[in-house]
Amino acid sequence: MTSFPEPISDRVPPPSSAGFGEGPPSSFPSRTPWRKRVRIAGWVFAAMLAIFMALVAWLAITAPLSRSLKPIAPPSITLKSADGVVIARKGAIIDRPVTIAELPEHVPQAFMAIEDRRFYSHLGIDPRGIARALWSNTIHGTHQGGSTITQQLAKGVFLNSDRTAGRKLREAMIALWLEAWLTKDQILERYMSNVYFGDNVYGLRAAAKHYFNRSPDDLTIPQAAMLAGLLKAPSRLAPTSNLSGARERAALVMQAMVEAGYIGQARKDALRPARLNVRKTPEATSGTYFADWVLPEARDRAGAVYGAQDIVTTLDSRLQKQAEGAARRAPLGKAQIALVAMTPEGTVVAMVGGKRYKDSAFNRAVQAKRQPGSTFKLFVYLAAFRAGMTPDDMIDDTPITEGEYRPSNHDRRYRGRITLRQAFAVSSNVAAVRLAQKVGIRNVIKVAQELGIASPIAENLSSALGTSEVTILELTQAYAAIAAGAYPVKAHGLPPEERSWVASLMERQKSLPEDELEMIRDLLSSAANRGTGTAAALRTSTFGKTGTTQDNRDAIFVGYAGGLVTAVWIGNDDNTPLPGFAGGGVPARVWRDFMARAIDEPSSDVVLPEDGGDIVNSIANVSLSTELGNVNIDLGSEGIDIGIEPDLPDDPDAPPSTPAPRIVPTQPTNEPPLPPQ
Repeated sequence: MTSFPEPISDRVPPPSSAGFGEGPPSSFPSRTPWRKRVRIAGWVFAAMLAIFMALVAWLAITAPLSRSLKPIAPPSITLKSADGVVIARKGAIIDRPVTIAELPEHVPQAFMAIEDRRFYSHLGIDPRGIARALWSNTIHGTHQGGSTITQQLAKGVFLNSDRTAGRKLREAMIALWLEAWLTKDQILERYMSNVYFGDNVYGLRAAAKHYFNRSPDDLTIPQAAMLAGLLKAPSRLAPTSNLSGARERAALVMQAMVEAGYIGQARKDALRPARLNVRKTPEATSGTYFADWVLPEARDRAGAVYGAQDIVTTLDSRLQKQAEGAARRAPLGKAQIALVAMTPEGTVVAMVGGKRYKDSAFNRAVQAKRQPGSTFKLFVYLAAFRAGMTPDDMIDDTPITEGEYRPSNHDRRYRGRITLRQAFAVSSNVAAVRLAQKVGIRNVIKVAQELGIASPIAENLSSALGTSEVTILELTQAYAAIAAGAYPVKAHGLPPEERSWVASLMERQKSLPEDELEMIRDLLSSAANRGTGTAAALRTSTFGKTGTTQDNRDAIFVGYAGGLVTAVWIGNDDNTPLPGFAGGGVPARVWRDFMARAIDEPSSDVVLPEDGGDIVNSIANVSLSTELGNVNIDLGSEGIDIGIEPDLPDDPDAPPSTPAPRIVPTQPTNEPPLPPQ
């Protein structure tokens, strides 16, 4: 039988009946039922609503609207030592808030131009600004911020100054919250009314009165630009101490105003820099020399964060107490004293800026610039070693009879031809000048600057003898570089901040060559143990140098031992002479008094005289142990001074009651003993 194919119509499957009644199932995958899709969408919406409500609840606690509308609490900072002891508390100079309606339009424009040019167009976060900051920081290694004005206000009012990702996320969330509840003008008003402007001044009104003695509604464009420019680094750019830096920053702000279209280029070019009219404001002192020195940086670290803050410093309360005790026991008469102690890395652990802070808050350790005298010879001899000389090379210690500059030795004694080691130990002036002539004074200055001397140094031979003025802090930094074997060393009173890898690479220290380091340490050891600094010698390895300026106006000893670098200066504030005082006398004894206790070494019982002809430097300082405590007997030019230092139960670092014999360490040497001085 012949079979015929089925009709084509019979091979076509029937149309799908899904959703249209009964019928065979479709050959295509079935879609999710609409009820299931609605159910999933409901779950997602409920989850998002729960997260939103949780965020609202968190923001209501963290940044309540009532708090954002009330005046911000005045800032205060509590400084603590590294071991947790409170050393100072400081309030702030504040004034009434400002309102946008009362200000000339160029005042808020100055702040927006430099801080947040798209302030009125974004919703609290500026993605373009963040991207620009990330690019600049990554490629150029800068520290440009991408925070908007709203974010900065959020940080100042509700958060701390931590630089973590979590804090930045909370900052962004609070910024959105503030944008939702406050107008742009209200946000800008609160921002300008509370940011830090340096000199312990917070808020635009207080800053206008402090720097220009006028209300904010009378500020000119240059004045407004200067105040807006301070926000980058308020303490460093404060015009009372850095007018040139503040004006340079103000010019940058005015140029930003031109670029933003707020003012024309011709108008900007016609404006003159702002002139200060500082209004003196009585201010309670913070209580210590160290606190006054570190407070500006502490405020910069805190930024515009309000409320009470605790900031830990590098100060060691035990060492600070010992430094103050050593200064108090020194036979100063009417003279002043300064002491700085730091680790070889620059961590300042103790600071004394004068005899009594209550009598004078002027910090002679960091504010006074004085001649360093022979302590500057460190750079002369290091330059000589870089030129290929060694401690065993010979130099003439004879009067200079040629040229315009003819210095003499301090003691008017000359020893003929001696080694560089001997010349450094006896602090020969004529030898130092001859070395400076040989290696070039420019090379000496270069070494000084590399090791941390930032003050200007005159380019003449007298600078080899320390006639250019520096601060004691600078001098201590330079000697710390020798102790560390690397330069430069930057003194700091706050723990170092984390730096980007680019900044770490650009600012890394350079190591001193081993041969140069060994030779200069050889000389410092000779000076401290066999030369003019023997009164400072400890049982442990001691390195240091004395310094005495013309007419005995300054007496200095700076050196290191036991992992601590310390400088001691004695002089009069009016720069009048101190007859009989020299670096190897009272400063060296104060140095040893402090260092022996600081490194837990009993101090020696007798100070060896520098030479028989110097009355003050030859006085006997005898420490006797009695039931009353340590009795110090000083036989000076004004008579006998007897002081009793009781053995306080809270001072475990006082020397033992039985004084040990004096041992002066020396380094092996084959050279003959030094000629008599």
